[in-house]
Amino acid sequence: MSRIFTTSVASVYPLYVTKVERKGRTKAELDRVIEWLTGFDDTALRAHLAAGTTFEEFFAAAHLHPRSALITGVVCGVRVEEVEDPLMQQIRYLDKLVDELAKGRPMDKILRA
Repeated sequence: MSRIFTTSVASVYPLYVTKVERKGRTKAELDRVIEWLTGFDDTALRAHLAAGTTFEEFFAAAHLHPRSALITGVVCGVRVEEVEDPLMQQIRYLDKLVDELAKGRPMDKILRA
């Protein structure tokens, strides 16, 4: 089992915020991307962050967007569409969306509109 599975989302979330804000995007945009992927609205996301939910628990409770399978590309040298473990793939989907947001990609493209 990968260590990231038992890492709390709350411990990584501030790093996501810093990454997107450093590139001129907002926390609200980040939260919108997370909501699109997981189905968690702001209240649910805050509850998971406050509870110290692990990535494993976070994605077990999530309702992934039907178009999440359209997320492709490379994160940390790994093609997200080729990741075998379903949980690791979901974590990589999130990483990829955060990367796209930080790189200034238009929101409609990030959300696979």
